[in-house]
Amino acid sequence: MSCRTADAKAASGCQPRRTGRALGAIQAAGRALGAIQDMKRRIRLRRHGDFQAAISGKRFYSGRAMVAFAVASDREESRVGVSVSRQVKSSVERNRARRRMRELVRVSWFGVDSPLTGGGIRYDVVLIARPAALEVAFTDLVAEAEQAVLRLSKLNS
Repeated sequence: MSCRTADAKAASGCQPRRTGRALGAIQAAGRALGAIQDMKRRIRLRRHGDFQAAISGKRFYSGRAMVAFAVASDREESRVGVSVSRQVKSSVERNRARRRMRELVRVSWFGVDSPLTGGGIRYDVVLIARPAALEVAFTDLVAEAEQAVLRLSKLNS
């Protein structure tokens, strides 16, 4: 049954069409969501050249669960790229390690009090997850990442 008449709407329980202000509000919310996704893209390293530039930089941290490289950048905000060591054999485990590292960055590195933003210097950082990144508790992984960011931000290049 069609919802074109008021009687048909009442009888069938059809939802009213969204027009005017309601549609504008939905479109505005969609644009805001797009802005959040754009923000996520802005803080990620995506190009091979960006990864290579960070890896060839002088700033380096090596821990049990991760290796981190950094190079100073002239961009508005720091960017992070995540990779996983080929020693992690299964693609399922590599993806799980990659998700853990991204969440780790989101939780601890892009806050207001982050050492990466403290000195006014912005960095391009590459994190390479080791096989231990899957075995270590997330709180230990966060502690290691905080130690890495402190080391990377305090080294003089």
